[in-house]
Amino acid sequence: MPSPLTRRFWSPTMTAGVLILAALILTALLAPPLLRADADTLTADAALGPSSGHWLGTDDFGRDILARALTATRLTLTMTAGAAGISVLAGITIGLAIWLSTHRVREAALRLLETAVAYPSLIFALVIAAILEPSPTSAVLAIGIAGIPSFARITANLASSISHSDYVVTARLLGVSPLRIALRHMLPNMAEPLLILSATVFALALVEISALSFIGLGVQSPDYDFGRLLNDSLDSLYTQPLTTVGPSAMIVLTGLSIMLIGDAMASHADPRGQRRRASRKPERHPTVTVPAGDTALVRVENLRIALPGGPELVKGVSFGIEPGEVVALVGESGSGKSLTAMCVAGLPSDELDVRADTLRIGDMNLLARPNKSRLAQDVGIIYQDPGSTFNPSLRLGGQLTEVLRTHLKMGRGQARRKMAEALASVEITQPQQRLRQHPHELSGGMRQRAMIAASMATKPKLLIADEPTTALDVTVQAEVLRQFRRIHRHEGTAMLFISHDLAVVEELCDTVLVMQHGLIVERLTAAQLRHRDVTHPYTQSLLAAIPTLDLAPATVGAGSAFQEGSMLQEGNTR
Repeated sequence: MPSPLTRRFWSPTMTAGVLILAALILTALLAPPLLRADADTLTADAALGPSSGHWLGTDDFGRDILARALTATRLTLTMTAGAAGISVLAGITIGLAIWLSTHRVREAALRLLETAVAYPSLIFALVIAAILEPSPTSAVLAIGIAGIPSFARITANLASSISHSDYVVTARLLGVSPLRIALRHMLPNMAEPLLILSATVFALALVEISALSFIGLGVQSPDYDFGRLLNDSLDSLYTQPLTTVGPSAMIVLTGLSIMLIGDAMASHADPRGQRRRASRKPERHPTVTVPAGDTALVRVENLRIALPGGPELVKGVSFGIEPGEVVALVGESGSGKSLTAMCVAGLPSDELDVRADTLRIGDMNLLARPNKSRLAQDVGIIYQDPGSTFNPSLRLGGQLTEVLRTHLKMGRGQARRKMAEALASVEITQPQQRLRQHPHELSGGMRQRAMIAASMATKPKLLIADEPTTALDVTVQAEVLRQFRRIHRHEGTAMLFISHDLAVVEELCDTVLVMQHGLIVERLTAAQLRHRDVTHPYTQSLLAAIPTLDLAPATVGAGSAFQEGSMLQEGNTR
């Protein structure tokens, strides 16, 4: 039985590419000895149409058109492989050598490459082929040499970032030879883009070699490749158009096979791309029947999240969220908080295998494929970093109103008016003007409040906040937390609040779930947390990590306002 690694390698894309290329290689091996007579022998059967004896007919000299196209496969593939090999091998060598050489050599080489790639490679190929005597060898050298600058430039660009990586710098300090650094550290990390580029170079070389032969600077009679066959069919294009079908189809099939293989190999070379969902979500109904007496808005039972064929990241988590309740998931980075939250939001990564006995919001079954519009209306999400949430090239108006326009079917004007009201409700000044601005024109706190406004515009039943204050300074954190308190007080929205800061959580949440290594190790009420009534050592260690202020007695009595400010300061200090 094939291993999972083998099954991933033989994807449909790889299988299709290999089958097509194998058929072409087989044709290149068998066609010349088997079909040479039909392809080259002059007969009296000139300019015949398609028939059972000649599937594409014959040319003006009585030669079988299909036999000539199949016979030309060997020479064309050999020339293309030679030209692509020259470009790829020389390009990789030059590109890596540039970043392993001295500063002066590197700068001179980069300037030279920049000058070379400013001109189309086919122009260089034409010049080289014109200087050399027209022949298959000169065509291979012309196309191969002309393709070196662009491949070397891309290789150098890829190597530039890797050459400054810590592991490469460390290898240099340890005295590792440049050749070993290139082969062991740099080349494997460039495999994905180089494989795709290599396939592209092969396809381009095929077209360019055919072009040289077509204009008479490549293969010469009596030899022929696909380009030469197209040149020979030019005179009879209007009387016998089928003479162009054979070589044209072979060029397309050859290029297609290489591109399919290159794309599949690139996906296999990327370790991140190898982790795909081993099994799709089970086909269940998009809604479930809520048991009588179960009043929870959110119900999660035995949630397990794992990498396909790898370890479990979340291990049997179960909890519920009542309407209007604020539940916190607390733990250090990597404990599984965000993974759990994204599954509750119906947005698990395709790279993960998600299983659960129950995973629902209301009667919406998140283990199936819930209705996207309903999911967008019932769940609001606030992400951790307001700086990366919005597209920097688009204005805020289009981004903030997208859910309203797409899922609530509002018109543009109505959606902008509603969003302006939502922005004003979170204390953003001049909301109409903000909608016309780009994200970078707003401060971090304003972007975070804009995200809160956008998530609340649909009146969601559940608001998921994934560490929404981590990327903000202390004073802005206090403003954002104040908005969460206002939403809970006025809207009664249930919340799932993800954080690793217990001091913030105890002021906002009703229930606290402490996660460690994918498990819920302790369940607390806000009162228990406030009075430090905890039992699990991990929770105790989290509490012990909260900074405290050792205030003098006179200072402590300075008033409740100062104490509240100190609490916010402590609660948001990392």
